[in-house]
Amino acid sequence: MQRHLYLSLLLLFASCHLHAQTQRPWEMYFEQLSTFEDIESEDWEHTYEMLCDLEEEPLNINTATHDDLQQFPFLNEQQIEDIQAYIYQYGAMKTVGELAMIESIDYTTRCLLAYFVTFGDIPQKDNMTLQRILKYGHHDVVVTAGVPFYERRGDKEVYLGYQYSHSVRYKFHYSNRIKVGLVGSQDAGEPFFADKNTLGYDYYSLYAEAHRLGRVSTLVAGKYRASFGMGLVMNNDFSMGKLASLSSLGNKSRGLRAHSSRSAAHYLQGAAATVDLCKGLELSALASYRKVDATLNRDSSSISSILTTNYHRTPTEMDKKNNTGETTVGTDVEYHRGALRIGATALHTWLSRPLQPDTRQSYRLYYPDGDRFWNVSTHYSFNGPLVGVRGEIATGDCGALATLHTLSMTPSSNLSLMALYRFYGKKYYSLHANSFNEGGRVQNENGIYIGAKWQPLRTLQLTAYSDYAYFAASKYQALVSSRAWDNLLQAQYNTDKMSLTLRYRLKMREYDNSEQTALIWKTTHRALLGVTGNHGPWQGGIRADLSFCDAEEQSLGWTVSTQSGYAHRWLKVNAAVGYFRTDDYESRVYSYESGPLYSYGFRSYDGEGVHYSLTVRADLGRRLMLLANLVTIDYFDRDHISSGYQRIDHSSKTDLNLQLRWRF
Repeated sequence: MQRHLYLSLLLLFASCHLHAQTQRPWEMYFEQLSTFEDIESEDWEHTYEMLCDLEEEPLNINTATHDDLQQFPFLNEQQIEDIQAYIYQYGAMKTVGELAMIESIDYTTRCLLAYFVTFGDIPQKDNMTLQRILKYGHHDVVVTAGVPFYERRGDKEVYLGYQYSHSVRYKFHYSNRIKVGLVGSQDAGEPFFADKNTLGYDYYSLYAEAHRLGRVSTLVAGKYRASFGMGLVMNNDFSMGKLASLSSLGNKSRGLRAHSSRSAAHYLQGAAATVDLCKGLELSALASYRKVDATLNRDSSSISSILTTNYHRTPTEMDKKNNTGETTVGTDVEYHRGALRIGATALHTWLSRPLQPDTRQSYRLYYPDGDRFWNVSTHYSFNGPLVGVRGEIATGDCGALATLHTLSMTPSSNLSLMALYRFYGKKYYSLHANSFNEGGRVQNENGIYIGAKWQPLRTLQLTAYSDYAYFAASKYQALVSSRAWDNLLQAQYNTDKMSLTLRYRLKMREYDNSEQTALIWKTTHRALLGVTGNHGPWQGGIRADLSFCDAEEQSLGWTVSTQSGYAHRWLKVNAAVGYFRTDDYESRVYSYESGPLYSYGFRSYDGEGVHYSLTVRADLGRRLMLLANLVTIDYFDRDHISSGYQRIDHSSKTDLNLQLRWRF
């Protein structure tokens, strides 16, 4: 074991003297807006895939609408208005340096935005015709394959398919007005052109999206996502975490967009549109029918829960595939005048089988029950030059109330403050709700969040928040009412040549003790130190994480990792190596590794071992990109990895990811 440790540390410190040009440089700034709950959530993965799309096809900042800019999770309303006011007053932005002229946009936001927008003259009015669309549109095809150099227990015994994973993406886009695409995806172990997957892939997404078609500002068809208000009734798009909410001052993306993700959960299927009825008044309407996976009760006529994992590797998992129909119709109307927006949302959902959760588990006592559900809400926002307020109040057939309100203040260009209050009744539910929460659901939570972002120097930014939550009814691992308290302090030092991030987080939450006779506090301390540097086209860095958990037992975890590489014209080579050591899963740590496009690179580790990766990317002209990514995890404290059908009877595992992108 010591030999492995010395070897990994030698590689680690040797690589610290190199610099790397990462596959996606914006990820180091994106990570500054996330906590480990964000990294583990599917919402954050949706956001990541959306940013990958925008990087591939950036927006022209000079023609981007308010709704276009609002989809960036790191921009707040004031920054959006300031960008558009600058362009209105001074004309088109010609270079990224002009963003520095807008006082409300800090260094991190400016660096992030520069990767997703283009600058230059405002093009002439686009008289969009079918001929122009076909002539000037672009096609992208991305094919990805994953090859494991190991066998899982399920591969030998029960999985219906082979151990390889693969996916294909096709997208046609014309400017940022027309987008049509198809995604096909298959996880390892799922059948391909076999069993119930007679059409090949286990999952398909066919979508179309159009903007600015006369009075129709947005039109989507196929698989799509929708978000209205603050997400208390309708939001199957991304939901921001606590750090990102502070950066955007509670601003949320609203409206409709295509579902171009490989994720087979949290989407609608059908058609939806947003129409400008008259000046300041817009109406959105949606209709959806889709099949969902569900766990059946013993009577086989009702379901205990709707599944979102969407694995179909075993006969049992395959029997759950698409066994329940879900029909959803809804509408949102919004009036806006100047800085004021007022709207209302209504949603109705039917299930082909009634939901009947197992209420013998006390934390499921108030879960949705039945086959018909409706919700209504009213939402508002006002964004002044110094003060902004927004919120939503919702109810439904549950007969309970949910409400969320935010107050943001920007007393100066270098200081912003935010307070958020939410009350989600224990009986409230909406099948499509997704909003700010600590407990994982928009239900059974009462809390207040206070945060501040201060930039005392041009190169220094301090961020802090404190969030207190109270859960009136039972939750998972807490039989009676419980509390949680989350605090974070972060300092970021940024110059044109380097970036340093220092973060400390203290999180406390009440859980049942091992005998389930009383509640105890579980206290988790997490610290992060990250340093990145750049010199011209080169950049790289080192990251260290520390985790200490104190409950009935104490556990400690830490990791040090770095990336190094070489880039020359059409060739990029990246290497990463890290050492981790934790006492258990509760003290798990996180590290970043670059990988294929649309593949989120943050992974969690527990136990003791090393992880290392090598990524080689070749851009053969402007049309063809080839990428190979080799990732290995070597554990020192075990002779097998994982459990159940995922068990690997070895202490290490290696995966090879291959990707091809063709543009024409």
